[in-house]
Parts: sequence; C-alpha cells; structure tokens
Amino acid sequence: MANLKLENVTTSQKTNEILDNAKNNLGFVPAMYVKMGANTALLDAYTYSYNSFRANAGFSPVEQEVIFLSVAYENNCEYCMGAHSFIADKMSKVPVEVTDAIREGKQIPDVKLAALSKLTRSLTVNRGNVSQAEVDAFLAAGYSEVQVLGIIAGIAVKTMSNYSNHNTHPEIDAAFAGRAWKK
Repeated sequence: MANLKLENVTTSQKTNEILDNAKNNLGFVPAMYVKMGANTALLDAYTYSYNSFRANAGFSPVEQEVIFLSVAYENNCEYCMGAHSFIADKMSKVPVEVTDAIREGKQIPDVKLAALSKLTRSLTVNRGNVSQAEVDAFLAAGYSEVQVLGIIAGIAVKTMSNYSNHNTHPEIDAAFAGRAWKK
C-alpha cells in the first residue's frame, strides 16, 4: 500500500472551515479529515457527500451505519471500521450484535439489515454489477428500488474515505480506539 508523505502541506481556507466545523460538531478533528484536507476537493466532496447521504438517502441511522460498515469491511479500511463501529454504538444505536457481525464477516441476526448489508457488500465488491436476483432479494426484505441508489451514494462516500485512508494511513483517534479493527 502507498504511504503518501503529506509533510508541509498548506491547507486552504475551505479546508480550514471544514476542519473547524468538525471540531465544533465533534469536539475534535478526526485524523482522517486532517489527512484528506491536504486536498480540498477530496475533503469538501467527502463531507458534502457524507452529509447529503445522511440527510437524503432514505435510510435510518442504523441502516446508514450498516451500509458504511459493510463498505469499509469489503474495502478493508481499519480506520473507518473503528470510527463507524464507535458511531454505531454511541450515536446511531445499532445493536452491538449487528455491528459485531459485520466486523467479523458473519451473518447479521436481523433479516432486513442482513439483506441491506448483503447487497451493499455485493455492490462494493462487484463495482456496482449485481444480479437481478440480488436486487430482488433486497426488495423482498422490504426495501425499495430507490434505496438501491441510496446504497450507491453510501458506497461512493465510503470509497472516498477508504481509498484516502489506504494511502495516507491516519492514526485511529482516541475516541474510536475502543473499536479498533483488523480483518
């Protein structure tokens, strides 16, 4: 894996605004944001898309975390698995057995969330090329065709952060350390 050395990087005003906003909202600036902030376009696109996904994709906070964790698992992103496990536990109130099943690559005990994770993982691994049978199974679990597109938005968001993390290797923040992960 690449290890970009982002030394002596001057951040833009836009990046500084995003980092200040993160600090105001979270109480700290995630290491991932600092690394992504070396390129304003990446950090701006990520934060905008992340917020839009949260507000507009048509999923509950629990379902959003299932999507994010499923993508991070398939992309083997240690940082995002730790961060989103923490968010799932503390903010989105995902049942711990659901989060742990995703983290361990095991069957999720909730049938509907299992269908969501399964399609998300397949879309991620297969770069969007899934069978009609896979989509039909997702729909049979109680989801809609529009939500297939919402999953794609979630995959796009996490792919940006996963790929950035693979190349910049941010240290996991203290807040997330209790949910650190290795595949």
